[in-house]
Amino acid sequence: MVPKLVWREPIPTRTITSESAAEAPAADPPEAAAPGRADRPTGELSGTLPSHRVLTLGDIAGRESGGLVVLLVAVGALTLASDTFLTAGNLSNLARQVAIFGIIAVGQLLVILTAGIDLSVGSVLGLSGAVTAQLLVAGWPVIAAIAAGVAIGTALGLVNGLLVTRAMLPPFIATLGMLGIARGVVLVITDAKTVQGLPTGFQEIANGTVLGIPNLLLIAAAVVIAVWFMLTRTVFGRYIYAVGSNPESARLAGVPVTAVTIAVYAISGLLAGLGGVLLTSRLGAGIPTAGTGFELNAIAACVIGGASLFGAKGGALGAATGALIMGVLNNGGNLLAINAFYLQIAIGVLILVAVGFDQWNSRARA
Repeated sequence: MVPKLVWREPIPTRTITSESAAEAPAADPPEAAAPGRADRPTGELSGTLPSHRVLTLGDIAGRESGGLVVLLVAVGALTLASDTFLTAGNLSNLARQVAIFGIIAVGQLLVILTAGIDLSVGSVLGLSGAVTAQLLVAGWPVIAAIAAGVAIGTALGLVNGLLVTRAMLPPFIATLGMLGIARGVVLVITDAKTVQGLPTGFQEIANGTVLGIPNLLLIAAAVVIAVWFMLTRTVFGRYIYAVGSNPESARLAGVPVTAVTIAVYAISGLLAGLGGVLLTSRLGAGIPTAGTGFELNAIAACVIGGASLFGAKGGALGAATGALIMGVLNNGGNLLAINAFYLQIAIGVLILVAVGFDQWNSRARA
């Protein structure tokens, strides 16, 4: 009996149980240390970076298809309800209206993809446009004035990113503060007066055409395509989705989370500055109150186009589609003499439906 007891004694110490798992030696060091493995200790990100291409072309396209359906329905209904909707003059006017919203929306999208938000884009747009107008009136060359306006927007976006990453302020608070600062500055430097007397060449930038296609539409299309390419074909685009999915897992996987976050806010500011320059060109004047409420329209366009406010879901084409839907609804409402307040209600309902569908879809997949 003694030999039998001696033989059985070591067995519990060699068996890995729930009590002894914490004390067990690390499993298979060569395999755990293998580079590029999907089972590395990177949390949810382990499947994000390698498989992001599939997510972009498949899942994101599926999310954007809902916005396309809504857009086609709206266009079809307005075509039947109004004889002037599909006229060249109205479509040209619609393109100019939607172009600036689309540019701001894709900038806002980059921030939303990182689970952030930028409430300052409307005020940044107004400040950039007013400064550009003042510089032009002061005799600056058109190119230099445009570069200065865009640079101001980029700098303010950069400050937003630093406030979020370095000062650790919530994006809502940081950008809300910038909203007030930028709007206050533009009212001070213009004395709340419209800046007029802009050169004709500058106004032609937004009001001119190329082969009958409005310049604004061409510029907006170029911006949307550039952002789409960045999100779907570059490492930086993968990083953006990774940060929005799980910033800690992204950090463990080697993603420069802080740099990516600062970059998306800077790009959002850059595109807001570009939008301010183009709006000033279109109106032929620098208006201090320009851009008021644009931040809410940009967020609404992203959400209607399939983006999730929780991050890592959405695409540039979807944001552009959302902006186009809002523009079509507003344009159609004007043609049909529908009370603008009802249009606001319709857009609000679209936002609620889009967010509700996103939540339902997330729970269904879980």
